[in-house]
Amino acid sequence: MFLQPQLKALLRDGAQGAQRHDARNLQRSWRKFAAFAYVAEQYGYQYDGLSPISPKGSPNPYFAFRRTPDAAQRANHTAEQHPDALKGGPLPGMRPGGNHLRPLPEARRDVDLLHARIMVDYSRSHRRRGLIALVILPLAMLIPLSQTGFTPTALLVCAAIWLFFAALWALGLFLARRRLTKYGHILAAAGIDWPPARVRA
Repeated sequence: MFLQPQLKALLRDGAQGAQRHDARNLQRSWRKFAAFAYVAEQYGYQYDGLSPISPKGSPNPYFAFRRTPDAAQRANHTAEQHPDALKGGPLPGMRPGGNHLRPLPEARRDVDLLHARIMVDYSRSHRRRGLIALVILPLAMLIPLSQTGFTPTALLVCAAIWLFFAALWALGLFLARRRLTKYGHILAAAGIDWPPARVRA
């Protein structure tokens, strides 16, 4: 559903010579988004990690794609090889028909490595995700407390609610760290140092 508009936005930026294209994962699957990143590379935009415009801690961050020096040539070559891509036709490196973001065998390894990079970046963004809500939640609970009164029972209920959300955040952080380790090892085994030193926090 979202593939064609997302591809059109990428090509529009390419036609305007934009040095960076920002995109969110609209594919409902990180593997499909990695396949989209592969397609973007064929049109001259290389995956570059989290975008600087992405709100910190966003559950659906923006990812940056940097224009390659040979972007115009890549885009022209891909357009010649896949003239119907914008009309729902085959995409570079993808199986034709049905789901347009299923990699062909020759593209699978590149898509898998792009998926690992994306998952490392997405996992790194989890550190701030939900922290603001945990800070604001006690302040928000002051409103009902002011109506019911600061009784021991009401305070216990509020504390239990806060602890529940804090536990969810901690679980999410634990899973994100496991994901970060898993995909970090995959990239290290492939000889890829990711994220680049310039974006490490």
